Amino acid sequence: MLQVKLTAIGNSVGIVLPKEALAKLKVGKGDSLYLVESPEGFTLTPYQQDFDDQMQAAEKVLKKYRNAFRELAK
Repeated sequence: MLQVKLTAIGNSVGIVLPKEALAKLKVGKGDSLYLVESPEGFTLTPYQQDFDDQMQAAEKVLKKYRNAFRELAK
């Protein structure tokens, strides 16, 4: 278990993650992390939870309107 420290940032509170945590999450300065609530508590992740659903919806639209998108691409 890694310890995370809370720190004041202006009128807000931020967290400081150890280098080991950043390396495991494969993130760095400027990247976004998502705090996901579950029955067990909270999880900090670099992955947007609904991204897969959005991509599947986009693929359906692209497939349905394939010819229109091909013409628009010209």
